[in-house]
Amino acid sequence: MDALRTLEQKLEETKKLGRFREYLNLERSVVDKPWVVNHTSAGDQRINVWCSNDYLAMSHHPKVLLAATDALNRVGLGTCGARSISGTSVYHTELEHLLADAYHKEAALLFTTGFGANDATLSTLCNVIPNLIVYSDALNHASMIYGIRHGKAEKKIFRHNDVAHLAELLAEADPERPKLIAFESLYSMDGDFAPIEAMVELAEQYNAMTYLDEIHAAGIYGAQGLGYAEAKGLLDRITMIQGGFGKSYGSAGGYIAAPRSVVEGIRSWAPAFVFSTSSPAPVVAGALASFRYTMENDMQRKHLLAIIEHLKAGLRDARIPLVSEDSHILAIHVGDPFKNKAISKMLLDQYQIYVQPVNAPTVPAGTERLRVTPTAAHTIKDVDQFLVALTEVWQQVDSGRTE
Repeated sequence: MDALRTLEQKLEETKKLGRFREYLNLERSVVDKPWVVNHTSAGDQRINVWCSNDYLAMSHHPKVLLAATDALNRVGLGTCGARSISGTSVYHTELEHLLADAYHKEAALLFTTGFGANDATLSTLCNVIPNLIVYSDALNHASMIYGIRHGKAEKKIFRHNDVAHLAELLAEADPERPKLIAFESLYSMDGDFAPIEAMVELAEQYNAMTYLDEIHAAGIYGAQGLGYAEAKGLLDRITMIQGGFGKSYGSAGGYIAAPRSVVEGIRSWAPAFVFSTSSPAPVVAGALASFRYTMENDMQRKHLLAIIEHLKAGLRDARIPLVSEDSHILAIHVGDPFKNKAISKMLLDQYQIYVQPVNAPTVPAGTERLRVTPTAAHTIKDVDQFLVALTEVWQQVDSGRTE
Protein backbone atom coordinates (compact mmCIF):
# COMPACT_ATOMS: atom_id res chain seq x y z
CA MET A 1 0.00 0.00 0.00
CA ASP A 2 1.24 3.48 -0.89
CA ALA A 3 0.33 4.82 2.55
CA LEU A 4 2.41 2.18 4.32
CA ARG A 5 5.36 2.77 1.97
CA THR A 6 5.14 6.46 2.83
CA LEU A 7 5.33 5.62 6.53
CA GLU A 8 8.38 3.39 5.91
CA GLN A 9 10.13 6.18 4.02
CA LYS A 10 9.43 8.67 6.78
CA LEU A 11 10.74 6.22 9.38
CA GLU A 12 13.95 5.79 7.38
CA GLU A 13 14.34 9.57 7.25
CA THR A 14 13.82 9.73 11.01
CA LYS A 15 16.52 7.11 11.55
CA LYS A 16 18.99 8.95 9.29
CA LEU A 17 18.47 12.11 11.34
CA GLY A 18 19.20 10.21 14.57
CA ARG A 19 15.66 10.82 15.83
CA PHE A 20 14.26 7.28 15.86
CA ARG A 21 13.03 6.41 19.33
CA GLU A 22 14.23 3.15 20.86
CA TYR A 23 13.09 1.63 24.14
CA LEU A 24 14.72 -0.68 26.60
CA ASN A 25 12.76 -3.66 27.94
CA LEU A 26 13.21 -3.02 31.66
CA GLU A 27 12.20 -4.99 34.72
CA ARG A 28 12.27 -2.92 37.88
CA SER A 29 12.70 -4.36 41.35
CA VAL A 30 11.22 -3.15 44.61
CA VAL A 31 14.30 -4.29 46.53
CA ASP A 32 17.09 -3.36 44.07
CA LYS A 33 16.46 0.33 43.32
CA PRO A 34 17.86 2.22 41.44
CA TRP A 35 18.96 -0.84 39.47
CA VAL A 36 16.80 -2.61 36.87
CA VAL A 37 17.20 -5.62 34.61
CA ASN A 38 17.40 -4.84 30.90
CA HIS A 39 16.11 -7.79 28.90
CA THR A 40 17.85 -8.01 25.50
CA SER A 41 18.19 -10.60 22.77
CA ALA A 42 21.79 -11.11 23.92
CA GLY A 43 20.73 -11.76 27.51
CA ASP A 44 19.82 -9.92 30.68
CA GLN A 45 21.82 -6.93 31.90
CA ARG A 46 21.61 -5.25 35.32
CA ILE A 47 21.82 -1.49 34.84
CA ASN A 48 21.69 1.65 36.97
CA VAL A 49 18.99 4.09 35.82
CA TRP A 50 19.93 7.79 35.71
CA CYS A 51 16.97 9.12 33.73
CA SER A 52 13.94 8.24 35.84
CA ASN A 53 11.32 10.76 36.90
CA ASP A 54 10.84 8.77 40.11
CA TYR A 55 12.82 11.56 41.77
CA LEU A 56 12.10 10.62 45.38
CA ALA A 57 11.99 6.86 44.74
CA MET A 58 8.47 6.83 46.15
CA SER A 59 7.27 4.19 43.67
CA HIS A 60 9.08 1.67 45.89
CA HIS A 61 8.25 3.18 49.27
CA PRO A 62 6.66 0.70 51.73
CA LYS A 63 3.84 3.10 52.65
CA VAL A 64 2.93 3.59 49.01
CA LEU A 65 3.05 -0.13 48.23
CA LEU A 66 0.97 -0.95 51.30
CA ALA A 67 -1.67 1.65 50.45
CA ALA A 68 -1.95 0.41 46.88
CA THR A 69 -2.14 -3.27 47.79
CA ASP A 70 -4.64 -2.60 50.58
CA ALA A 71 -6.86 -0.76 48.11
CA LEU A 72 -6.43 -3.51 45.54
CA ASN A 73 -7.56 -6.13 48.05
CA ARG A 74 -10.40 -3.92 49.23
CA VAL A 75 -11.95 -2.64 46.00
CA GLY A 76 -10.25 -4.50 43.13
CA LEU A 77 -8.27 -3.10 40.24
CA GLY A 78 -10.22 -0.83 37.90
CA THR A 79 -13.06 1.60 38.52
CA CYS A 80 -14.43 0.59 35.10
CA GLY A 81 -16.18 3.86 34.51
CA ALA A 82 -15.86 7.57 33.94
CA ARG A 83 -15.93 9.78 37.01
CA SER A 84 -19.55 10.77 36.41
CA ILE A 85 -20.78 7.18 36.16
CA SER A 86 -19.06 4.81 38.59
CA GLY A 87 -15.46 5.95 38.45
CA THR A 88 -15.29 8.14 41.56
CA SER A 89 -14.02 6.19 44.54
CA VAL A 90 -13.50 7.21 48.14
CA TYR A 91 -9.78 7.47 47.29
CA HIS A 92 -10.40 9.98 44.50
CA THR A 93 -12.54 12.12 46.77
CA GLU A 94 -10.09 12.05 49.68
CA LEU A 95 -7.13 12.94 47.49
CA GLU A 96 -8.95 15.82 45.84
CA HIS A 97 -9.86 17.26 49.24
CA LEU A 98 -6.25 16.92 50.41
CA LEU A 99 -4.91 18.62 47.28
CA ALA A 100 -7.31 21.54 47.59
CA ASP A 101 -6.39 22.09 51.24
CA ALA A 102 -2.65 21.74 50.60
CA TYR A 103 -2.62 24.28 47.77
CA HIS A 104 -5.04 26.68 49.48
CA LYS A 105 -7.57 26.36 46.64
CA GLU A 106 -11.32 25.90 46.67
CA ALA A 107 -11.23 22.59 44.82
CA ALA A 108 -9.05 20.04 43.01
CA LEU A 109 -9.59 17.52 40.24
CA LEU A 110 -7.79 14.27 39.35
CA PHE A 111 -6.97 13.13 35.82
CA THR A 112 -5.59 9.86 34.51
CA THR A 113 -2.42 11.63 33.28
CA GLY A 114 -0.60 14.92 33.73
CA PHE A 115 -0.86 15.44 29.97
CA GLY A 116 -4.61 15.05 30.22
CA ALA A 117 -4.81 17.57 33.06
CA ASN A 118 -3.11 20.27 30.99
CA ASP A 119 -4.79 19.43 27.70
CA ALA A 120 -8.32 19.19 29.11
CA THR A 121 -8.09 22.22 31.38
CA LEU A 122 -6.44 24.64 28.98
CA SER A 123 -8.48 23.65 25.93
CA THR A 124 -11.73 23.98 27.89
CA LEU A 125 -10.85 27.36 29.37
CA CYS A 126 -9.84 28.58 25.92
CA ASN A 127 -13.21 27.47 24.54
CA VAL A 128 -15.61 28.67 27.22
CA ILE A 129 -14.19 32.05 28.29
CA PRO A 130 -15.27 34.59 25.66
CA ASN A 131 -12.60 36.85 24.13
CA LEU A 132 -9.81 35.21 26.19
CA ILE A 133 -6.14 35.85 25.37
CA VAL A 134 -3.69 33.13 26.43
CA TYR A 135 -0.01 33.95 26.96
CA SER A 136 2.17 30.85 26.74
CA ASP A 137 5.89 30.41 27.39
CA ALA A 138 7.71 29.29 24.23
CA LEU A 139 9.08 26.18 25.96
CA ASN A 140 5.87 25.02 27.60
CA HIS A 141 5.28 21.27 27.62
CA ALA A 142 3.53 19.68 24.65
CA SER A 143 0.47 19.00 26.79
CA MET A 144 0.05 22.72 27.44
CA ILE A 145 0.70 23.60 23.80
CA TYR A 146 -1.88 21.07 22.59
CA GLY A 147 -4.46 22.29 25.08
CA ILE A 148 -4.01 25.92 24.06
CA ARG A 149 -3.87 25.04 20.36
CA HIS A 150 -7.13 23.10 20.53
CA GLY A 151 -8.96 26.01 22.12
CA LYS A 152 -10.57 28.99 20.42
CA ALA A 153 -8.78 31.68 22.42
CA GLU A 154 -6.30 34.11 20.91
CA LYS A 155 -2.75 32.91 21.56
CA LYS A 156 0.39 34.90 22.32
CA ILE A 157 3.77 33.17 22.70
CA PHE A 158 6.40 34.91 24.80
CA ARG A 159 10.10 34.08 24.70
CA HIS A 160 11.17 31.51 27.27
CA ASN A 161 11.27 33.02 30.76
CA ASP A 162 11.37 36.52 29.21
CA VAL A 163 9.38 38.71 31.59
CA ALA A 164 10.00 41.86 29.54
CA HIS A 165 8.55 40.23 26.41
CA LEU A 166 5.53 39.04 28.36
CA ALA A 167 5.02 42.55 29.70
CA GLU A 168 5.11 43.96 26.15
CA LEU A 169 2.47 41.52 24.96
CA LEU A 170 0.22 42.19 27.96
CA ALA A 171 0.50 45.95 27.47
CA GLU A 172 -0.63 45.67 23.84
CA ALA A 173 -3.96 44.03 24.72
CA ASP A 174 -7.29 45.62 25.51
CA PRO A 175 -7.36 46.02 29.33
CA GLU A 176 -10.94 44.73 29.40
CA ARG A 177 -10.22 41.40 27.73
CA PRO A 178 -9.78 38.34 30.01
CA LYS A 179 -6.21 37.04 30.10
CA LEU A 180 -4.47 33.84 31.14
CA ILE A 181 -0.70 33.36 31.54
CA ALA A 182 0.34 29.70 31.22
CA PHE A 183 3.83 28.64 32.25
CA GLU A 184 5.82 26.01 34.09
CA SER A 185 7.75 26.41 37.32
CA LEU A 186 10.49 23.98 36.22
CA TYR A 187 11.20 23.16 32.59
CA SER A 188 12.10 19.51 32.37
CA MET A 189 14.26 19.54 29.25
CA ASP A 190 16.46 22.44 30.38
CA GLY A 191 16.18 22.06 34.15
CA ASP A 192 15.67 25.80 34.70
CA PHE A 193 13.17 27.57 36.92
CA ALA A 194 10.77 30.25 35.72
CA PRO A 195 10.86 33.74 37.29
CA ILE A 196 7.47 33.01 38.78
CA GLU A 197 7.38 35.93 41.21
CA ALA A 198 7.85 38.45 38.38
CA MET A 199 5.22 36.67 36.29
CA VAL A 200 2.72 36.70 39.14
CA GLU A 201 3.33 40.43 39.64
CA LEU A 202 2.68 41.03 35.95
CA ALA A 203 -0.50 38.97 36.13
CA GLU A 204 -1.74 41.05 39.04
CA GLN A 205 -0.80 44.28 37.25
CA TYR A 206 -2.80 43.31 34.15
CA ASN A 207 -5.61 41.46 35.96
CA ALA A 208 -4.65 38.14 34.34
CA MET A 209 -5.26 34.63 35.62
CA THR A 210 -2.22 32.34 36.04
CA TYR A 211 -1.88 28.65 35.21
CA LEU A 212 1.26 27.08 36.65
CA ASP A 213 2.52 23.59 35.78
CA GLU A 214 4.41 22.27 38.82
CA ILE A 215 4.68 18.64 37.74
CA HIS A 216 8.50 18.41 37.89
CA ALA A 217 8.88 20.57 41.01
CA ALA A 218 6.11 19.09 43.15
CA GLY A 219 7.41 16.79 45.86
CA ILE A 220 10.88 18.33 45.94
CA TYR A 221 10.67 22.07 46.60
CA GLY A 222 8.92 23.94 49.41
CA ALA A 223 8.55 23.17 53.10
CA GLN A 224 5.88 20.54 52.39
CA GLY A 225 7.19 19.58 48.99
CA LEU A 226 4.31 21.27 47.18
CA GLY A 227 6.57 22.80 44.55
CA TYR A 228 8.43 25.90 43.55
CA ALA A 229 5.49 28.22 44.18
CA GLU A 230 5.41 27.07 47.79
CA ALA A 231 9.17 27.60 48.07
CA LYS A 232 8.68 31.17 46.83
CA GLY A 233 5.65 31.82 49.06
CA LEU A 234 3.34 32.34 46.08
CA LEU A 235 0.67 29.64 46.43
CA ASP A 236 -2.10 32.08 47.32
CA ARG A 237 -1.27 34.38 44.40
CA ILE A 238 -1.52 31.79 41.60
CA THR A 239 -4.96 31.07 40.15
CA MET A 240 -4.52 27.45 39.02
CA ILE A 241 -1.81 24.92 39.81
CA GLN A 242 -1.29 21.71 37.86
CA GLY A 243 0.76 18.74 38.99
CA GLY A 244 0.99 15.00 38.72
CA PHE A 245 1.86 11.81 40.54
CA GLY A 246 4.01 10.12 37.90
CA LYS A 247 7.19 11.95 38.91
CA SER A 248 8.21 12.61 42.52
CA TYR A 249 5.20 10.80 43.97
CA GLY A 250 5.96 7.51 42.22
CA SER A 251 2.42 6.77 41.09
CA ALA A 252 0.42 7.97 38.07
CA GLY A 253 -2.14 10.60 37.16
CA GLY A 254 -2.44 14.39 37.07
CA TYR A 255 -4.36 17.06 38.96
CA ILE A 256 -5.35 20.68 39.08
CA ALA A 257 -6.00 22.77 42.19
CA ALA A 258 -8.05 25.82 41.33
CA PRO A 259 -11.12 27.97 42.04
CA ARG A 260 -14.31 25.92 42.33
CA SER A 261 -15.75 27.39 39.11
CA VAL A 262 -12.73 26.14 37.16
CA VAL A 263 -12.88 22.62 38.61
CA GLU A 264 -16.64 22.27 38.18
CA GLY A 265 -16.41 23.66 34.66
CA ILE A 266 -13.69 21.21 33.60
CA ARG A 267 -15.46 18.19 35.05
CA SER A 268 -18.67 19.26 33.29
CA TRP A 269 -17.38 20.40 29.88
CA ALA A 270 -13.99 18.80 29.10
CA PRO A 271 -14.54 15.79 26.79
CA ALA A 272 -11.16 14.26 27.69
CA PHE A 273 -12.25 14.20 31.32
CA VAL A 274 -15.96 13.46 30.98
CA PHE A 275 -15.50 10.48 28.63
CA SER A 276 -12.36 8.92 30.14
CA THR A 277 -12.32 5.97 32.53
CA SER A 278 -10.93 7.17 35.83
CA SER A 279 -7.60 6.13 37.31
CA PRO A 280 -7.69 2.75 39.09
CA ALA A 281 -8.46 3.20 42.78
CA PRO A 282 -5.26 1.37 43.94
CA VAL A 283 -3.19 3.81 41.88
CA VAL A 284 -5.02 6.74 43.46
CA ALA A 285 -4.57 5.21 46.92
CA GLY A 286 -0.81 4.95 46.29
CA ALA A 287 -0.71 8.56 45.13
CA LEU A 288 -2.66 9.64 48.21
CA ALA A 289 -0.23 7.87 50.54
CA SER A 290 2.77 9.29 48.73
CA PHE A 291 1.45 12.86 48.67
CA ARG A 292 0.60 12.76 52.36
CA TYR A 293 3.97 11.21 53.27
CA THR A 294 6.03 13.80 51.35
CA MET A 295 4.08 16.64 52.95
CA GLU A 296 5.06 15.33 56.38
CA ASN A 297 8.59 14.01 55.70
CA ASP A 298 11.51 15.66 53.94
CA MET A 299 14.22 12.99 54.26
CA GLN A 300 14.04 11.90 50.61
CA ARG A 301 14.12 15.39 49.15
CA LYS A 302 16.98 16.50 51.40
CA HIS A 303 19.01 13.48 50.32
CA LEU A 304 18.18 14.06 46.65
CA LEU A 305 19.20 17.71 46.75
CA ALA A 306 22.45 16.81 48.54
CA ILE A 307 23.54 14.30 45.91
CA ILE A 308 22.49 16.73 43.17
CA GLU A 309 24.91 19.33 44.53
CA HIS A 310 27.66 16.70 44.65
CA LEU A 311 26.94 15.75 41.03
CA LYS A 312 26.89 19.37 39.85
CA ALA A 313 30.28 19.99 41.45
CA GLY A 314 31.72 16.90 39.76
CA LEU A 315 30.39 17.94 36.35
CA ARG A 316 31.87 21.40 36.77
CA ASP A 317 35.25 19.89 37.66
CA ALA A 318 35.08 17.64 34.57
CA ARG A 319 34.06 20.63 32.40
CA ILE A 320 30.98 18.83 31.16
CA PRO A 321 28.47 21.55 30.13
CA LEU A 322 25.00 21.84 31.65
CA VAL A 323 22.11 23.71 30.08
CA SER A 324 21.17 24.97 33.56
CA GLU A 325 22.27 24.38 37.15
CA ASP A 326 18.99 25.59 38.65
CA SER A 327 17.42 22.34 39.75
CA HIS A 328 17.59 18.59 40.27
CA ILE A 329 17.20 18.05 36.51
CA LEU A 330 20.62 18.19 34.88
CA ALA A 331 20.55 18.53 31.11
CA ILE A 332 24.05 17.84 29.75
CA HIS A 333 24.52 19.65 26.46
CA VAL A 334 25.89 17.45 23.65
CA GLY A 335 24.62 19.27 20.55
CA ASP A 336 24.72 16.36 18.10
CA PRO A 337 22.15 13.55 17.78
CA PHE A 338 24.64 10.85 16.83
CA LYS A 339 27.15 11.76 19.56
CA ASN A 340 24.27 11.91 21.99
CA LYS A 341 23.16 8.37 21.13
CA ALA A 342 26.78 7.18 21.12
CA ILE A 343 27.40 8.49 24.65
CA SER A 344 24.21 6.87 25.90
CA LYS A 345 25.08 3.53 24.27
CA MET A 346 28.67 3.55 25.59
CA LEU A 347 27.51 4.29 29.13
CA LEU A 348 25.06 1.40 28.88
CA ASP A 349 27.39 -1.11 27.23
CA GLN A 350 30.59 -0.30 29.12
CA TYR A 351 29.37 0.86 32.53
CA GLN A 352 25.78 -0.46 32.92
CA ILE A 353 24.53 3.12 33.27
CA TYR A 354 21.33 4.11 31.52
CA VAL A 355 20.80 7.73 30.46
CA GLN A 356 18.31 8.28 27.66
CA PRO A 357 19.50 10.66 24.91
CA VAL A 358 17.07 13.50 24.16
CA ASN A 359 17.13 14.49 20.51
CA ALA A 360 14.96 16.58 18.18
CA PRO A 361 12.06 17.11 17.93
CA THR A 362 11.76 16.89 21.73
CA VAL A 363 14.43 19.61 21.86
CA PRO A 364 15.56 21.87 18.98
CA ALA A 365 18.09 20.37 16.56
CA GLY A 366 21.59 21.34 17.64
CA THR A 367 20.69 21.31 21.34
CA GLU A 368 20.65 17.53 21.83
CA ARG A 369 21.32 16.52 25.41
CA LEU A 370 21.49 13.82 28.03
CA ARG A 371 18.81 14.45 30.64
CA VAL A 372 20.32 13.21 33.91
CA THR A 373 17.94 12.80 36.84
CA PRO A 374 19.31 11.06 39.94
CA THR A 375 16.80 9.79 42.45
CA ALA A 376 16.69 9.55 46.22
CA ALA A 377 17.64 5.88 45.80
CA HIS A 378 21.10 6.88 44.51
CA THR A 379 24.03 7.33 46.86
CA ILE A 380 27.16 9.48 46.88
CA LYS A 381 29.05 6.38 45.76
CA ASP A 382 26.68 6.01 42.81
CA VAL A 383 27.31 9.64 41.87
CA ASP A 384 31.09 9.19 42.00
CA GLN A 385 30.88 6.10 39.79
CA PHE A 386 28.64 7.94 37.35
CA LEU A 387 31.08 10.85 37.15
CA VAL A 388 34.00 8.54 36.41
CA ALA A 389 32.07 6.73 33.70
CA LEU A 390 30.69 9.86 32.04
CA THR A 391 34.07 11.61 32.06
CA GLU A 392 35.78 8.64 30.40
CA VAL A 393 33.04 8.28 27.76
CA TRP A 394 33.01 12.04 27.13
CA GLN A 395 36.74 11.96 26.43
CA GLN A 396 36.35 8.97 24.10
CA VAL A 397 33.62 10.69 22.08
CA ASP A 398 35.60 13.94 21.91
CA SER A 399 38.55 12.00 20.50
CA GLY A 400 36.32 10.27 17.96
CA ARG A 401 36.45 6.82 19.60
CA THR A 402 32.80 5.81 19.78
CA GLU A 403 33.11 2.04 19.60
